[in-house]
Amino acid sequence: MGLMLFLFLSLFAFSQEKVFHLMGTYAIIDLPSEKAYQAYRFMKGLEEKLSDYIEDSEVSRINRKAGLEPVEVSADTLEVIKKSLWLSELTEGAFDITVGAITIRAKRLREISEDEARNLVNYKKVKVEGSRVFLEEKGMAIDLGGIGKGFAIQKAYEFIKTDKGFIAIAGDLRIWGHKRLLAVYNPINGKILAQGYNKKDLCLSTSGNYRREHIIGKGGKLLQVTVAYEDCTLADGLSTALFSMDDKKRWDFIEKHPQFGYLLLFSDGSVYVNKTFLEFFESLEFFGSGIK
Repeated sequence: MGLMLFLFLSLFAFSQEKVFHLMGTYAIIDLPSEKAYQAYRFMKGLEEKLSDYIEDSEVSRINRKAGLEPVEVSADTLEVIKKSLWLSELTEGAFDITVGAITIRAKRLREISEDEARNLVNYKKVKVEGSRVFLEEKGMAIDLGGIGKGFAIQKAYEFIKTDKGFIAIAGDLRIWGHKRLLAVYNPINGKILAQGYNKKDLCLSTSGNYRREHIIGKGGKLLQVTVAYEDCTLADGLSTALFSMDDKKRWDFIEKHPQFGYLLLFSDGSVYVNKTFLEFFESLEFFGSGIK
């Protein structure tokens, strides 16, 4: 049912869940019926602004005008781009939405070579002036695939204003106002890596390249990253960034930023989990892995 839909599993029946096709995968929304459709329509509207697969989206217009002129965008597009640039600074470039030069221009459209594309990846050449966005060099492109699903979930949560609910898109989810038995998928054996009841409201985001090579970076022996945090936009972007880092940079970042919850799975089956991640759960049970 989609690329990464079951990275997170809810281990008891949804009360009112609806399943929608969204952002090239599937969304699960557990809200009162009309609220579920409102949340879906809201997130669909975001997709129409942010997707580089939609020709007339705001992101596609920014990409077409790269090196030519700034593009006026909506408040939502402006917000996700600004948050992306902030994350780029936080991660010292490990997270970079201008990776679109590689993922879009070189790999998908084959307009330029990958070597040419790599020279165009530079978040510092994304200029924001008021409500206008400009890519300074022709051939640059924005790809929000590493943050867009988390952003859509976070904005839908803020828009829908319900006391409790659950929204998941592929490897990203938000749960609020209730407890639920959640599990993280283990891609090594196709079973469950860890499970537990959430202690408080949280966002979870998982990144990994075992299904499709969609993250550019030096994951090495790291197979999967799951980030827990209060904000889904940041959780999504950080899981992408951590996976793309080399080992030294990743461990340095984790040590420097303990406010985020981290669950790392390595190709040998070993697991690293920090205290902050555990604090989001009443308890967390691990299956068949060595915990670091």
